[in-house]
Amino acid sequence: MKITKATTLVGTRLHEREDQWITDRYRSVKADIAVVIIETDGGLAGIGEACAYGNPLQIADWVEWYAPSLIGADVDDLGIVPSPTGSAIVHAVGSAHDFAVAGIDCALWDLRGKQSGVSVSRLIDAAADSSVDVYASGGVRYDWRADPRTLIDEVVGHVAAGYSAVKIRLGTYWGWDAVTPERFLRLFDDVRREVGPDLGIAVDGNSRLTRAEALTVARGLDERGALWFEEPIAKDDLDGYVELNRSVGLKITGGESFTTLEQFRPWIERGAFDIVQPDAGVCGITELLKIGRFADRAGLELVPHSWHNGLMAMANAHAVAALPNASMLEECMVQGPLKWSSLVGGSRVDAGRIDLGEAAGFGVALINDLETRFPYIEGHYAVEVFRREHAA
Repeated sequence: MKITKATTLVGTRLHEREDQWITDRYRSVKADIAVVIIETDGGLAGIGEACAYGNPLQIADWVEWYAPSLIGADVDDLGIVPSPTGSAIVHAVGSAHDFAVAGIDCALWDLRGKQSGVSVSRLIDAAADSSVDVYASGGVRYDWRADPRTLIDEVVGHVAAGYSAVKIRLGTYWGWDAVTPERFLRLFDDVRREVGPDLGIAVDGNSRLTRAEALTVARGLDERGALWFEEPIAKDDLDGYVELNRSVGLKITGGESFTTLEQFRPWIERGAFDIVQPDAGVCGITELLKIGRFADRAGLELVPHSWHNGLMAMANAHAVAALPNASMLEECMVQGPLKWSSLVGGSRVDAGRIDLGEAAGFGVALINDLETRFPYIEGHYAVEVFRREHAA
């Protein structure tokens, strides 16, 4: 089966005012989508969601640039996939290329599954699991100045929906309201008292803390039995992560912006992470599998980053199902209808699990009028918020 066309579908859904979310200094005002579509002379088409942080129009430009090298090639030719460069860590400028590569790679995996008549997970490993656990990833709506206890209501809602694990974040910029690590840990305690001891709770630091702040929070989370502490300090502070991981028993995780195995190597070899978190929408399934297998050899787990829409979640889910050291999948809880219903016709998550079923490829199809209903709106997905700082 030969490739005849490679294009990118881009779209935007503006958040209603009540659906906008704020974390650190930024308020999210829209959700973007970038889907690579690869068509063939056999009438089949593969779809792959690229991380839209790279600017959907720039992603589409890279796909268009690579299209002539794809057209006419056989779907099973693994050599046609472009290579990621490791540029995705530069979200504002250098990421569009690698995200486009990820979209191409995922679309080809979907296409190969459809051509073979099996799911992507079973294409990777015939003994792959048929379903995967999903954790609710949120904690980006609470405001330290307004009412931080809204975080409790959010987590309770995830529990009521059947999720057995959640991930929360650090709330609005701590400097505005003199928030300290100790105050954050007290809020964590409030959440724990409300939901009970059985819920798994992870924390994402979004690379916001100093080394000293991260150590205080990590020790507190370790004492409280948190699942993990994700990217607490700067993404490029390898020595800081090594030191932090040696200082606590709590699992330290990261790597969501890395797009190559080469980038992960020093972090794996030096023991910076207990869990690696590549994303199929950032690095592609092919590279994610390489990273996952090397991490497994080093005794590390893999829990993918998956902070966009449902098609990306499905790509990551199939990889999780096929890897022995992958335990669960992230589901972004604040993307709005574009995540599932307005993208692939409905959610694939039920009571905290995705049933991959026996459908070929990723097992989902795009709605027919996506670009018409959600025309792309240029601009960053978030705006910076400015506030006067208050003393404690």
